[in-house]
Amino acid sequence: MKKKKFKVSDYQSIDDCLNQMQQEGYRPVRRIEKPVFQEQQNGDPEPVEQDIVFQAIKQE
Repeated sequence: MKKKKFKVSDYQSIDDCLNQMQQEGYRPVRRIEKPVFQEQQNGDPEPVEQDIVFQAIKQE
């Protein structure tokens, strides 16, 4: 079983990423969302964006 990760870029929608996976012959098995934080002036973290990564396996 061959695995590959696909990251949704800033200029791409989730559907675009899923279509890209399908065109390359992969299907998603897991979705991982990680928040990205930026430190404010007072030292508190502030969420600024969300990274979305799909783990996919090769279709047979």
